[in-house]
Formats: sequence, C-alpha cells, structure tokens
Amino acid sequence: MAVRLTSLESHSLLRSLADFRFELRSFLCFSEQAALRAGLQPQQHQLLLQVAGAPRNATVTIAYAAARLGIKHNSAVELVDRCEREGLLERVEDATDKRRIQLRVTRKGEHVLNRLSGEHARELNVMAPGLIAALEVVRKHAYIPASAEAK
Repeated sequence: MAVRLTSLESHSLLRSLADFRFELRSFLCFSEQAALRAGLQPQQHQLLLQVAGAPRNATVTIAYAAARLGIKHNSAVELVDRCEREGLLERVEDATDKRRIQLRVTRKGEHVLNRLSGEHARELNVMAPGLIAALEVVRKHAYIPASAEAK
C-alpha cells in the first residue's frame, strides 16, 4: 500500500533525492574527467573495470560486458574493438568452449586501470561522507513503519 506524504514530507524527499543525485553525479563527473586525463574515454574505463573486476567464476564475454554496462550488444562490440585496437583488452578463446570468446585486460590496460582505481578510491574517500549522508536521508524517507503498511 502506498503511503501518502504531506507536502512538507514530499518537498523534503525531493530535496533529499536531489542532494543524493548531486553527490552521485559529482563522483561520476570526477570519474569521467579522470578517465579522459588518463587517455581513455569514460566508457573504455568502465569496460576495463567490469572486465577486470568480474567475479572469478564469471565468463567475461561481450554479452557479459554489455549487460554490466547497460548497453546494447553491438555497442559493446564496438567498444571492445576500440579497446583491443588500443591494446587495453584482448579476446581469448575459452578453454572449455572453443566457440566462446572471453575478454581479458592486457598489461597496458591493467596499468591504466590501477592508476585510475587509486584515484577513484582516494576521491571516494573524500566524497563518502556526503554520499552516505545523502543516502541515509533518502533511506529515512523510504522507511515505512509497520503501522503505516497495515492501513
């Protein structure tokens, strides 16, 4: 059952969501600029991060990358092609299924990704208090007391 918010509660929720969105977007802008300074397009950085950060048991294919990036398969193919041409990624034959091609970050890609990951960790350390505070306020608005659910 939906809980009705008063006008004041609604404005407070909107302000909280706006604050959280601002904090999140600030980090994403930082990330995009850091990637560009490192000589990568932001989507290339995101692709490298998803490939390198995949769980050990994951089969990292173009389909996996497309799903993780929220892009279409053909867009992921183009992105992988670009990263491969720049020596950041390579396609390797799957050891258990020769029909399947997996993605692997090259040494060059690892070097760039490690540098960017350090920068991102430092920036998140600085931004974390604002992100956490904004998220906590949003969470408080989303909390529905058990008595309200029964109505």
